Amino acid sequence: MKAYFTRAYTLCASHRLHTEALTTAENRATFGKCNNPYGHGHNYRIEVTVGGQVEPNTGMVINMETLDKVVGEQIIQRFDHMNLNLDPLFAHRVSTTENLCIVAFDLLAAALTPAILEKVRIEETENNFFEYSGAR
Repeated sequence: MKAYFTRAYTLCASHRLHTEALTTAENRATFGKCNNPYGHGHNYRIEVTVGGQVEPNTGMVINMETLDKVVGEQIIQRFDHMNLNLDPLFAHRVSTTENLCIVAFDLLAAALTPAILEKVRIEETENNFFEYSGAR
């Protein structure tokens, strides 16, 4: 029997969508106003879904406090009120929310045991949502 638990978190971060692989004109054409040299920010909503066996003694897939601690240490403390472009994990990748999903998933996957990280979903705006479920 496998059950799933999803918990939501928020963080505020800024970024600039830009890559050295494109010219200035190509960056502007590709990323539009998100290529602003001064960057821009988002109030991200991050949903973390874990799955696994329900532990018979506790009735839980994972203790909520454990999940909060791991997400807090791996994601919130690292990225909240930061410029994503300045983080070493974005040194060689564009700081899109797609890439933020991948980075968050990779940071959390090893730390969430015995539960299995199923997916990370990030809401960037009320209209833009991104999900990553790992390389399957």
